[in-house]
Amino acid sequence: MFLKAAVNGGRSKTEHPAVPVTPRELAADTAAVIAAGADIVHLHVRTPDGGQTIAPDALAEVLREVRATAPGAILGTTTGLWTCSGPEERYALVKAWEVLPDFASVAFSEEGAAETASLVVSRGMILESAVWSLDDVPALLASPTLHANVRILIEPMDAEPDTAVAHARAMAARIREAGVRCPLLYHGETATTWPVLRAALEDGHQTRIGFEDGVHLPDGTLAPDNSALVRAARAIAA
Repeated sequence: MFLKAAVNGGRSKTEHPAVPVTPRELAADTAAVIAAGADIVHLHVRTPDGGQTIAPDALAEVLREVRATAPGAILGTTTGLWTCSGPEERYALVKAWEVLPDFASVAFSEEGAAETASLVVSRGMILESAVWSLDDVPALLASPTLHANVRILIEPMDAEPDTAVAHARAMAARIREAGVRCPLLYHGETATTWPVLRAALEDGHQTRIGFEDGVHLPDGTLAPDNSALVRAARAIAA
């Protein structure tokens, strides 16, 4: 099983006190989830007030801190439009990155996704493209970077677990029917986290876990930290 740890996203410490936010916390958490069995780590850079940012200086600070603490860890971040004012600013910020993540995720539900994906590739980063619904798939399939993806993220937004699993499988089928052969990664959120993870394993796909997606273990108890979520995912796979 290929497992990504998504360690924070936009989750706040009021939702779970162990959510890593500062560069030092992100560094320590990255080292811990890699030791627990994560293959790669996806993190969101946070502002002092808890917001999210892709500003070059803030990203550089986090990446330097994490790489000093967890050398060799494969690190990725978001390019989500919620981190900035819109597609034009996003493009300018990604273009201005001086310290680069190993990979960056681009959601094809968002305006300007194709342009941002092309920029990610041209700058030498590994690209992950994401779809949130069947409506996003045509834009993904039409993108000039389609076959440059290291993986495609299938992220159903449905709240009901069975619906989310069915939606993930429908998106995967549509993508495979178009001749795309790169790995696919399913993940859910909140109530769908573990059902979608299990579906990914059943279907032979990659998956992810971490506080960005949910804070509970498969038995419904609160996870003490991201490492516990990673170990629980590895136990299911085993």
